[in-house]
Amino acid sequence: MIASCPVVALAGGVGGAKLAVGLAAALPPGALTVIVNTADDLTLHGLHISPDLDTVMYNLAGLSDSGQGWGIKADTTGALDLLGRYGGPTWFRLGDIDMATHIRRTQRLSEGARLTEVTAELCSALNIQARVLPMTDSPVATRVMTPGGELEFQDYFVARGTRPHVTGVRFQGADSAEATPEVFNALREAKTIVYCPSNPIVSLGPILAIKGIREGLREKLHRPRVGVSPIIGGAALRGPAAEMLKSLGHDVSALGAAEILREYLDAFVIDEEDAHLLASFEHSGIRARAAQSVMSDLSSKKRLAQEVLDFAENIRGQASTG
Repeated sequence: MIASCPVVALAGGVGGAKLAVGLAAALPPGALTVIVNTADDLTLHGLHISPDLDTVMYNLAGLSDSGQGWGIKADTTGALDLLGRYGGPTWFRLGDIDMATHIRRTQRLSEGARLTEVTAELCSALNIQARVLPMTDSPVATRVMTPGGELEFQDYFVARGTRPHVTGVRFQGADSAEATPEVFNALREAKTIVYCPSNPIVSLGPILAIKGIREGLREKLHRPRVGVSPIIGGAALRGPAAEMLKSLGHDVSALGAAEILREYLDAFVIDEEDAHLLASFEHSGIRARAAQSVMSDLSSKKRLAQEVLDFAENIRGQASTG
């Protein structure tokens, strides 16, 4: 079934980037817009680093290290190693080739360009046909509450390896941040909304906290809004999603992840391993479909993307005849 275009996907982290690749492969060129979490951004070594934007860009450009899902394949760390000898911080691993992205982004931002404009320039240089948009041009930062105090997200995620117990999460700056005109237009024109299998709390949560995005996605507007579960068999394939769900009082399951997105969601794709939850989804009022959702190569990424798009078309067809 051919998907109705254009399609907007919300993404953050490796799982989001993988599905973005599948969607780009399944859709006509230029049909996909990916709105990306920027609440993980940080300034280090004087450089503006946007980890989720970079992960999405590198994956779409075919540059990503497939083993770890982030960074650039075959990259080296000579600059970082020497920086360590000088006594500089090396806890956030930056590759030598990867460094060029951060240098150029920082330079253009210092010249007055918006993050949206800079991202478009970088994507153009990498020959990425999908449109990649930061969720906002305003500074928003995820803060993680722990028994030992509040942590910046990268301090919690990278420096401390997600070890601290999470008691809460907040998005600093989200109350005053607004969606960009580019994001507004993409949401207004979208025929299908896709929530990638990203952490619903710290990857999708910041995006949904932005004024303009939150309201736009609550409105159905006769367009299917389909999510993909980041939880399989009660666990996350990578990252702290399962631990966060548990510590913040959510059920650690595909249904628990879907419940967080309920007001923005029409349907949810879960893994075949969780097919026993389909009856629970039906009881909760969320349409669900089970499919192979582990994305290990381009074929599996495209297959899952097509499953999501087919599900959206099925929902659209039911709405038109209902």
